[in-house]
Amino acid sequence: MSLRNILKWPHPCLEAVCAPVEAVTPEVRTLAADMLETMYAAPGRGLAAPQIGEMLRLFVMDATWKEGEPSPVICINPDILDRSDDVEIAGEGCLSIPGVTAQVERPASVRMVWTDLDGVVQEQWLTGFAARCAQHELDHLDGILTLDRVDDVQRETILDAYEAQT
Repeated sequence: MSLRNILKWPHPCLEAVCAPVEAVTPEVRTLAADMLETMYAAPGRGLAAPQIGEMLRLFVMDATWKEGEPSPVICINPDILDRSDDVEIAGEGCLSIPGVTAQVERPASVRMVWTDLDGVVQEQWLTGFAARCAQHELDHLDGILTLDRVDDVQRETILDAYEAQT
């Protein structure tokens, strides 16, 4: 395993749509391990492959490790099958736009499907922070950032704060 560099906005990889993972190969397993190590070291709760320059539909997340036991999840070719009608607005940070928070509206729960590292298809309703984290990371696979989920006024405020610290 090795730490990978996290790309920062406005790197073009962060705005591109990723290609599906064709098979769970040793290279994909190594990538996933590197991503988990990088995420924990950042320290973040999720990391998508394009954030380290790998243009594949893969993300890792661990919604609980900062408050308790680690519970890492590796999601290959994830997709959201259903969304709750209930929505929540909450602050979201991003490892690729460090130091700023966006108030993003998202469904409170989602039914997601993905393939795990054993090649087994998983399907689960995610709620709370896990739902928010999964949606955020899935956005990265489609070239969408939190900046794309806010109105123009909030976007300008976030970019001003981000640019002031860089």
